[in-house]
Amino acid sequence: MISNERPSPFGRRPYQGPSQGYIQPKPHVQEDTLKSETIQIERKTFVLTLKENPRGRFLRITEDVGGRRDTVIIPSTGLDDFKKLVDEMVKASNELPPKM
Repeated sequence: MISNERPSPFGRRPYQGPSQGYIQPKPHVQEDTLKSETIQIERKTFVLTLKENPRGRFLRITEDVGGRRDTVIIPSTGLDDFKKLVDEMVKASNELPPKM
C-alpha cells in the first residue's frame, strides 16, 4: 500500500473492467441550442453556444486548436459573475504595461 492510500471500509474489490458492466455510458440528455457564435483568435477557434436542457440553461465555451478541443460549461446562474470577471481582466490587460 502506498503511504497516502487508506484501506477501504468495503475491503478490496477485484478490478471490474468495461466488459463486466462496471462502467456504464451516461444516458443522452436532450439539449436545445438557443444561440451559437464562433470567433477566430490567432490560431484558436472559440465556439460559444447557449444551450438548454431539462436541468437549465448554460453556456458552453469550446476551444479548438488544431483539432484538439477543450470545453468549459458555465451555468446561466453564473453568467453575470463570469462577465464581470472577464470585464475586469480586459480592463487590467488594457491598463497594465506589457512586460518585455
